Amino acid sequence: MNHFSASLTEPAPQNEDFAARLLAWWRECGRHDLPWQRLDGNPEARVWRVWVSEVMLQQTQVVTVIPYFERFMQRFPDVSSFAQAHEDEVLAHWAGLGYYRRARLLHTAAKQVMQQHGGVFPRDFDAVLALPGLGRSTAGAVLAQAFDLPFPILDGNVKRVLARFYALAGWPGEAALERELWRYAAALTPALRAADYTQAIMDLGATLCTTRNPACERCPQAASCAALREGRVGELPTPRPRKVLPVRQTVMWLIEDEAGMLLQRRPPVGIWPGLYSLPESEVGALLPNVVPGECLPVMRHTFSHYHLDIFPRRARWNNPAASVMDDDRLLWYKPRSAASVGLPAPVSRLIELYFKE
Repeated sequence: MNHFSASLTEPAPQNEDFAARLLAWWRECGRHDLPWQRLDGNPEARVWRVWVSEVMLQQTQVVTVIPYFERFMQRFPDVSSFAQAHEDEVLAHWAGLGYYRRARLLHTAAKQVMQQHGGVFPRDFDAVLALPGLGRSTAGAVLAQAFDLPFPILDGNVKRVLARFYALAGWPGEAALERELWRYAAALTPALRAADYTQAIMDLGATLCTTRNPACERCPQAASCAALREGRVGELPTPRPRKVLPVRQTVMWLIEDEAGMLLQRRPPVGIWPGLYSLPESEVGALLPNVVPGECLPVMRHTFSHYHLDIFPRRARWNNPAASVMDDDRLLWYKPRSAASVGLPAPVSRLIELYFKE
């Protein structure tokens, strides 16, 4: 039995007019020129572009993704070239997008497609869901947009649209409400034109049914929207319960030598796994073989679970450059002449500011 259909309980009430109104609006007002929509007749090239875009769009807005996507496609035009790439280069082309686990899982999934599926992306939902990094919504989105198969999606935009259309109270991340939203998403997805419908409902949430200042007066669903009728658009969907984020601190050392700026590869687990970063220490601690220098202004970087206050400090290496090369986790980095190196976004900004000064 299909994994997706087996997970549904009672079907939600269907509303064929919802899809018809949405598609009519999208034809006139939707987004039709996104780079992953520029598809040729090669089905594997098409699914590769859709797949990469959907992974990049997890927790990242379209406007941010577009330049990364275009550079990524120039270097990795197909699943084969990506699967064969070294992880350092993969992370370098992902640097700045954040959530680096997505890149590593995409790389692993690409290798599986080459090894287990002969380089051909599977059309079966369960097989797609088995690929690393492809959850239920992303798997449905790839199958719908690449092959026009009628699988529903439930990303943040769709959750907001459906929560308002049906006036469903509660935080959409709660399991019970999420199950209900999936029932509605499945019931509304049409058997035909699934690709257009999928893009249309994401566009509706991104351009009209926005978190703040939604343009209800221009929405094709306004006449049937329960939240609008009840005057509850501003309160739905219910926000995630807020929590105070803890603050952590670290010193990042800008250690310069004639050979360049010293970088250190991070461990394979934790934040920024496998990327290169600046050497770190606890606040008040010093590093061996380093002559400390000027303290620079504090920089704050916020993760989903905590704030990180970065205390940058200049320093000078006090040993010959050759001694660094004994540790394969270290390298001397010259920003203006370096090969591709994956750097976390705040580290990249810090180095850029340093060299500007």
